[in-house]
Amino acid sequence: MTANTLKYRGYEGSVDFDFSDNLLTGKVLGIRAGLVYEAQTLQELQAAFRQTIDDYLQYCKEENLVPEKSFSGNLNIRLGSERHQAIAAYARQHGIKINDAIRSAIDRFVLG
Repeated sequence: MTANTLKYRGYEGSVDFDFSDNLLTGKVLGIRAGLVYEAQTLQELQAAFRQTIDDYLQYCKEENLVPEKSFSGNLNIRLGSERHQAIAAYARQHGIKINDAIRSAIDRFVLG
């Protein structure tokens, strides 16, 4: 978990500070539902985030809706034709799928 995010039940939320109201605030990331929460302390913000997620999931259950998931794992990117061709050739040479080659490259670049 990074320093400015919260995680709970597969959802991620931001941690921000509103100087004008002296208030911690946040929003659930990666979904369109516009879920926000606020509190006076970090401990209260964590509880508010968890309650927001629980309330959202309960609402979806009651309304028979499929809840959105933070960061579904699907990402469309524009590589350009040269990169696309190069990654396809790399994957073919190594006997792997293009998605596996891209995941491996991202893991090395982002996760170290």
